Parts: sequence; C-alpha cells; structure tokens
Amino acid sequence: MRRDADRYQLFSRRSLLLGTGMVGLLGALGARLHWLQVVEGEKYRVLADDNRINMRLLSPSRGLIFDRTGEPLAANRNNYRVLAVAERARDAEMVVERLDRILGLGETERRRLVRELERNRRGVVPVTIRENLTWEQVAQIEFNGPELPGVSIELGQTRDYFHPELMSHIVGYVGRVAEQDLKENDDPLLHLPGMRIGKKGVERGADAALRGKAGAVQVEVNATGRVVRELDRTEGESGANLVLTIDVELQRYVSERLKDQSAAAVVMDVITGDILSLVSVPGFDNNAFARGVTQAEWQDLLADPKKPLFNKAASGAYPPGSTYKMVTALAALDARVIDVWTALPCNGFIDMPGKDLKKYCWIHPAGHGWLNVHGALAQSCDCFFYEVAKRTGVDRIADMAFRLGFGRPTGAGLPEESAALQPTRAWKQERESKGWGIGDTYNLGIGQGDMLATPLQLAVMTARIANGGYEVKPRLVSAQVGPRDPLAPPAMRTTPDGPSMRLDPKHLEAIRVGMLMVVNHGTGTANASRIAEAGMAMAGKTGTSQVKRITESERDRKMSQSELPWHLRHHALFVGYAPVDNPRYACALIVEHGMGGATTAAPITRDILLRTQKLDPSRKPGRFRQASIEGPVVAQAPAAGPDRPREGGR
Repeated sequence: MRRDADRYQLFSRRSLLLGTGMVGLLGALGARLHWLQVVEGEKYRVLADDNRINMRLLSPSRGLIFDRTGEPLAANRNNYRVLAVAERARDAEMVVERLDRILGLGETERRRLVRELERNRRGVVPVTIRENLTWEQVAQIEFNGPELPGVSIELGQTRDYFHPELMSHIVGYVGRVAEQDLKENDDPLLHLPGMRIGKKGVERGADAALRGKAGAVQVEVNATGRVVRELDRTEGESGANLVLTIDVELQRYVSERLKDQSAAAVVMDVITGDILSLVSVPGFDNNAFARGVTQAEWQDLLADPKKPLFNKAASGAYPPGSTYKMVTALAALDARVIDVWTALPCNGFIDMPGKDLKKYCWIHPAGHGWLNVHGALAQSCDCFFYEVAKRTGVDRIADMAFRLGFGRPTGAGLPEESAALQPTRAWKQERESKGWGIGDTYNLGIGQGDMLATPLQLAVMTARIANGGYEVKPRLVSAQVGPRDPLAPPAMRTTPDGPSMRLDPKHLEAIRVGMLMVVNHGTGTANASRIAEAGMAMAGKTGTSQVKRITESERDRKMSQSELPWHLRHHALFVGYAPVDNPRYACALIVEHGMGGATTAAPITRDILLRTQKLDPSRKPGRFRQASIEGPVVAQAPAAGPDRPREGGR
C-alpha cells in the first residue's frame, strides 16, 4: 500500500513538473507570438511585403536632338529586352544556358553574362541579357518562364540616329554604362539595366540634361521572382530636347564636297558664334555604337588610315602654317613695331643669327621683293613674317594668339575638343628645360614649329577678325527646352554676340585688306578661287603646313610633294569669310596631306562659302519644319510651320 502511495506521489510530482514545463513552453510560445505579431507585427509585415513587392526605377525617355530647322537628329525607339535578377536566378549558368538556346548568345557572351550575374549575386538590379528582341523570342521566353527563374521581359528604348555618318562626330552616341562612369557619377539612374550614357559628342557633353529623371514602379512577384502584377507606377521625367546650331542641309553639302578626303571643315556665324557645319571625314555609323559595335567593326575602324573615329575638326591639332600669319601681323601692328605701310624686303631666304643655316621663303630663289603687310599676306611671304616675328617677340605673339582663341578649348560643347598648343617661353622651359630661341620665334611667326591649332580654333580666329574684333564664342547648342515645350528657331542677330577685344579698327582693316587680296588680287595665292557672284565675294588666307621637314637635297632637286608617300605630304589649309562687304560666315578647312592650301583647300572653301551664302541659314532661320520621323520612334515633333526659305542671297 505504501508502495502504491510512493508511486502516486512520484507520478504527481512528474506530472506537475511536466505540466509546469508545458505551460511554461506554451507561455513562452504565446509571448513570442505576441511579440512577433503584435509588438513587431508591422516590421515583419514590411519584410513580407519586401519579399512579395519589388520597387524598381524606370528609365526616363532620353531627350531628342534636332538641327536648327527642326530636322530630327537623335530620337528613341521602343524595344523589348530580357532581364535577369541575379538574386533570384539561383543557378546563373543554368539560366544563361537556357537563354542561349532561345537567343543564340554565343560562348563569349555566355561567359560575360555568367560573370556579371555572379558579381551581382546579392543585388536586386536586373542584368540586361539581350535587347531588341523579336516577337518570336519574346514568346519563347514567356512560354519557358517556369524554367527561367528571375528572368523577365521589359519594354525599353533604343537610340536612333537619323544621319549617322553625316552627324556622328557632332551628335556622338550613347553606350553602356562603364565602371569608370559609375566612379565619376553617383546618379542611381546609371545602375538601371540597359541604361545608356553619352559617350561622344553632344550626347556626352549634354548628357545630364538629356538623361532626365527616373520614375518608379511597384510590382508583385512570386517565389521565383517573376512579375505577377503591377501595383503602382510613377512615370519619370523625360530629358530635355536640344536644338543644335547645325544646318543639316549645309552639313550634307560640306561632307559631299570633302568626300574621299581625310579632311575637316568648320562653318561659323561670325555674329552669333553658331556653328552651322562641323564636318570630319570620313565619319562612322553611330547607330552601330548605340546598339553595340562588334569586334570586327571596331577593328575595321581602328585600321582605317583616315581615322574615321577621330573628330579632326575639334580634336585634330595641326600646324596652322600661313593661316597663322594674321596673328603675327596683328600682334606686330598692336605692338607698333610696324605700321600698315612698313615695307620689308624678301630675297627668298634669311640667315639664321649665329648659325650657318638659312630660313627659306616658300618662293625661291628670287623672293617677293619689298612688301607691306597687305602684300605679305596676299603673297604669303615667309621672310616678311620672319622679320616681323623677330621684332614683335614670342610674348606679344602668344598673347594675341590667346585673344584670338588659340591654346585652349573653345567651349563649343564637344567634350573631346583639343586645346592644341600655343607655345610660350614658359612652356618651352618646362618641356625642354631650355630657353626660347630665335629659330622658335621664326617658326612661330609662320605657324610652324611647335604651334598647333584645331580647325575649330582657326574658324574662331577668322570670325573674330571678320566681325570687327568681337570675342564671339562658338556654340553647338542653341536651345535646351523641356520635353513638352515647343521648339523655337534660333533668334536672328545683326550685332556681334561677344565683348570687344579692343583691337585698333585700322589694324583689323589692314588684315582684312590683305585677306581680300589673297583671293581677289592678281598676286594673291588663292586668286584662282575667287567668287564671281555679285555681293558674295570671299576673303581668306591659304596655308600649307609641313608634315616632313624639307631637306637641302630635296630643295635643290625641287622635289614635288606628289612624289612623297601620302602620309608625308604637306597639309592643305584655308580660312576665309564672306561676304567681304558685310561679313557673316567664316570657314576653316584642312585637307590632310592635301599638299597645297591654294590648290586644294581654297577651291573647296570657295564652294562651301558660296553655298552657305545661298542657303543663308543665319539670316533666314525661318520657322521650324514639322519633323518627319518614320517608324516606331518615341519623339515629340516640333510645332508645325511653313518651311523656311532654303535659297537666296544674304
């Protein structure tokens, strides 16, 4: 009996302990449930929604680009693209392999995508697999959705360029965001899949304005990361539209006139600074870069000896040759070391002080005789400018050159623009650790030696001389407007848009008379290229810059430039303005290895300035044409209006 009582007592204690433990566990579980569901319920509700709801940024529409008459140059076209979220793709290799069966990605592209997905394993920003999908590819991917975790189809935009080779160096192109872009800019937009950023030209220079602001979309996803439905959407703000100063019709004419050359030309309004044409030939297809250039295409462009990727007009730095003589003449007149009527002799050469060397004039051995600044410019006498440069000195020549636009980027709006080189005493000492010599002064006086300039800088110099000494600044963008705002033509101006350089009008007139004689006087070096049409005469200056130094033996043999290989021949240059009685347009042109400014560059410039005056884009901008954009392009056409006049005098 006692034994039974002990067993009962033991059982009761165990039951009590077990019951207490169970109550304690249930209490702890209840407390935990209360903590999770009541106290921290909101927190876990948010976390659950984060698993179910994704917030994604939406790429805004990139701004459009037009020429000065409303002709579209760059717009957007809708396209379907396939994306993959690395966090939800789980097995990246498997997903890419299955997509390869549908899209035919290729071995190189497969490896790249796998690396990118692995690198973004913890990220939620999708990786773009392929763009510009066909309807068949979209259908196949959607049909195989259950076997492609983390993969989705999205509507994106592709950049289209309407005059690819004609405008490639001006408009530039967009491309994938690179690591360097992310280091230089922390804009969240750059992390979006398929985001394109400006890489060259205006696309790069005005990228921030063209890019716009991101929108956002809330979507509900299932366990595999596929979108179930869209919950909310906030559209982004499209980028600004740009109106360029370029006239496409003139641009096309200049390009055709330079066809088959390796050359560059700039046409500029001397009053407003508007760049009406900026041509570098050959060009390239910027649509190929927007879609993604192939390795074969890239190698072909690099192998071309005429360098189609290089913007010769803004980035090409060349010895300006005799086109620089206006700088030397203006510096000398401004310093009062000569006056307009000072006559100096030319015997065909000068002796280098302290050396058994000669500096030759381009005409040899007779020389030009006695000349003042008018005749020296007209006949491009080197000996005159050797002496004038020696009297003036490098410091005053360089100062005048800086005032006329040399030695620094012009700020026209092209990020790749070169500053070229305006040598000075300080530059020489820093670069070569030796002082400036008389030979350096002689070379600088005729635009040779270390002196380098871009065609754009030469156009600026010519415009500032032609407009009466006003510091007009070149520009490529005439207007930046909101995506829904009407486009407007550039305002007409009749007075120079820039401060006065405070040059003596008599000195400027002397330079312009010399330039007039270059083309319109019987002794002028470009007399054969004069414009005969009434009221359209041009003034200008020829230039021939050495690529290879002429040896004494070659000089004695009177060796022709045509006997040299193409890449060793002189460059041919010409700068000019028109009309002479009321200057409006300036043009600078270089033909690489064209041998002679008078024979090669001057006739082309004549044709360009004549055509420019007949089109007269600066004086008759008219109203914008209704933009005609064919195909599925996302673009807002400019306001309708009658065509502007395309022919006529100034």
